[in-house]
Amino acid sequence: MILAAWLDGLGRVRRAPTLAAGVFVLTLAAALPLAIVMRGTLAAHLGNSLAANTAADAVNYDWWQEFASQASGLGTTFTPAIIGFAATLDSVSGVFDARGPIAPIAAAIASYLLVWVFLSGGILDRYARQRRTYAHGFFAACGVFFWRFLRLGLIAGAVYWMLFAYVHRWLLDDAYERLIVDVSEERVALLWRFGLYAVFGTSLMLVNIAIDYAKVRLVVEDRRSAIGALSAALGFLGRHPGRAFGLYALNGLAFLVVVAVWSLVAPGAGDAGLSMWAGLAVTQLYLLARLVLKLQFIASQTALFQRSLAHAGYTAAPLPLWPDSPAAETIVGGV
Repeated sequence: MILAAWLDGLGRVRRAPTLAAGVFVLTLAAALPLAIVMRGTLAAHLGNSLAANTAADAVNYDWWQEFASQASGLGTTFTPAIIGFAATLDSVSGVFDARGPIAPIAAAIASYLLVWVFLSGGILDRYARQRRTYAHGFFAACGVFFWRFLRLGLIAGAVYWMLFAYVHRWLLDDAYERLIVDVSEERVALLWRFGLYAVFGTSLMLVNIAIDYAKVRLVVEDRRSAIGALSAALGFLGRHPGRAFGLYALNGLAFLVVVAVWSLVAPGAGDAGLSMWAGLAVTQLYLLARLVLKLQFIASQTALFQRSLAHAGYTAAPLPLWPDSPAAETIVGGV
């Protein structure tokens, strides 16, 4: 059942390539304003100096340190951690250490997530129906489910806030300090730290999977209550824990494989010219792979839910449709 649902989800993603292309363009559009601002900041600092030529040809650490010492706002994010695989590690570290982004990036992330909330209903509806809904059907579903998803998102946001504001502090500060108070070996302290990271990460995973299936139940069953959908999702997880968590683990394994490949091919700083464009292309391929995996999570969870709860109203194969043409409408209208 788990592998079948995963493969089913992969097939649904493959048969809807427009969705993958659309979320890729959306992600680029969200990052573009920040990139333009950063470009202007760097250009203003470098000007026509000799350091500009050196920075274009290779990493100029002397100039980088000078820039970092006086940077403010978005410029403070221009650190060595943005290069290659270090950016991925820094993102993971930021989550587990509860480091919030600076205001400009936080605003961009909030805007991006709001658009995702709007599009999620249409994406889930498309994967659940397993047939083309076209632009009008897709955006109609987005509009129908937006407010339901927004209410669910507010609930999820409150839970995540409690986890980061209170649970994280209790685990990684208070409990950690008590556990290592008599520890003399750094290795033991590090193991305790990783163990508490694992506990915190598990709590994030549990919330994430519950919210995911609440979204599925909102769309597949056309539910209107976010609280009711969340309660139903918890019931589904309680009745089918092996399937739900097994599928989550399989999707997580696929994610780790992509990250492992990225760690091997991630480009370094490089220099101007062909290597720069090659590095950009590889980075965009990694971004696309990450987004496809995100859609795979959605599609496979939808497939698992439909396979687990056999109900003709939402698990039957899509009915054959007339071709979209005026003649078809005339025939149907005359019947």
